[in-house]
Amino acid sequence: MDSDTVKHLEFIQSVVTRMNANSFQLKGWAIAVYSALLALFASSDGNELYLYMTVVPILLFWFLDTYYLQQERKFRGIYNDVANLSNESTKISVKLFEMPIQKYNGGKYSYWNVMWSRTVWPLYVTMIGIAVLCAILSSLRSCGVNLCR
Repeated sequence: MDSDTVKHLEFIQSVVTRMNANSFQLKGWAIAVYSALLALFASSDGNELYLYMTVVPILLFWFLDTYYLQQERKFRGIYNDVANLSNESTKISVKLFEMPIQKYNGGKYSYWNVMWSRTVWPLYVTMIGIAVLCAILSSLRSCGVNLCR
């Protein structure tokens, strides 16, 4: 492998690292915002509005996280093609120092495939599920229904 190819791989790897860091930070921010809204709920004498309010920012974080992970996958695809790690049937031609992410579409590169991957959906679905479940239970309790007799 010549030095230009190695340099190209280093450029691609730096982008992959940056996308990965962005995704990690988004997960951290999502948990922080979620925790803050749960704390507001706990300190507001059970106002379910705070629980339902958690859904919108969590969805936004989920969509952003998916975007960054999709971009990361596309750059990993470029990396694999430049380093000749791809199968011949899936290999895409990449010129030296080119980063053609638009060529990486569908399949494992699709937005929906990334959104429902095992590294993304469990966190966000769990947070939304817990918030909605707590809101329903709080609403039932305020209506006089006690499930813990």
